[in-house]
Amino acid sequence: MFPTVDEQLLHIRRGVEEIIPEAGLRAKLERSIGTSEPLVVKLGCDPSRPDLHLGHAVVLRKLRQFQDLGHQAVLIIGDFTGMIGDASGRSKTRPALSLEETRENGRSYLEQASAILDANRTRIVYNSEWLEKMSFRDVVELAGKYTVAQMLARDDFGTRYRTDEPIGLHELLYPLAQAQDSVAIKADIELGGTDQKFNLLVGRSIQKAVGQEQQVCILLPILQGLDGVEKMSKSLSNYVGIREAPNDMYGKLLSIPDDLIFRYFELASDANTRDLASLMVYCRENPRDAKHDLALAITEMYHGEGAAREARAYFEKTVIRKEDPDDIPVFRPKKTRLGLLDLMTQAGLTQSNGQARRLVQQRAVSIAGQKVSDVRTEVDVDKLAPFVLRVGKLRYMRIEK
Repeated sequence: MFPTVDEQLLHIRRGVEEIIPEAGLRAKLERSIGTSEPLVVKLGCDPSRPDLHLGHAVVLRKLRQFQDLGHQAVLIIGDFTGMIGDASGRSKTRPALSLEETRENGRSYLEQASAILDANRTRIVYNSEWLEKMSFRDVVELAGKYTVAQMLARDDFGTRYRTDEPIGLHELLYPLAQAQDSVAIKADIELGGTDQKFNLLVGRSIQKAVGQEQQVCILLPILQGLDGVEKMSKSLSNYVGIREAPNDMYGKLLSIPDDLIFRYFELASDANTRDLASLMVYCRENPRDAKHDLALAITEMYHGEGAAREARAYFEKTVIRKEDPDDIPVFRPKKTRLGLLDLMTQAGLTQSNGQARRLVQQRAVSIAGQKVSDVRTEVDVDKLAPFVLRVGKLRYMRIEK
């Protein structure tokens, strides 16, 4: 039913930062094979944001690997813990969400996660099922299993305490609530990013305190964004959303720094684990072709082979040969004369005039094939239309009267 322990470990270790404890993982895998019982592999998500990107997908893809090895994937939607808010990596208290908001975000999360997980082999639960039913006595008893000193050992709590930044008591309950999730489903393994290490270890402590076998914690690295510096984040505009259009996904992936190509192959693609050593050499020696192969592979994962190849052809036509695409959308401004920044924003090519200004200053904007660098440029639509307004390498709009 299951591959050998060594075969499973080969895939499980891929892209993993830390396994706590690794000997415990081997023992669980050996027992699983001996009893023909799959391990319960937990991934908890607090749906504070409904849009997933390739950074979120790293841990989801590890959960999918466990599914493919024959184990039981349990995706816990933190509709209850989402109302508390995870303090990991935060210097201030996270704004609270309502249960309705967390559940709505959870539905969107599930819809997107199904692009990665095998839905038929995923057990999906909401932690309000057990957390909402706990009495005050239950909460007090749970809190009694962990000390304040242990909580303040966590870097973000300790820093906030030393600098007199407020820490809500409810925030101290978050790691305990997440640990209670592990108790509720009797998790054998919990997955999380390296920023979740403290929370996952609390899960081990609480399981031990209630007499359960402790889970193994598997920590995955935080994927750097397109800038190659900061972690992938929508707020930093350095992300690739898993629901982005094929052309946008392909084009964005070509913008990553060369030294991240292999990391993306390892953490975000379906590249065969046994081929990774040779792939590393290929990425180092031929980064241009490797980057195109990466963009094609990831776009195909989320949109299919046909759409990925069309995205590649689109890039070659519009960027390499600098031709206008065939299917440019049309925008007809209400005014016949307006500022370029206003036109870009009204046409939906930028989210704000501030973003439009930066792009013009970066010489990333052209009108009818001519670069524009003056943010004060006025556009006479009556005189120039029809013309193509281009922003960056892949965004176009045909301006008509």
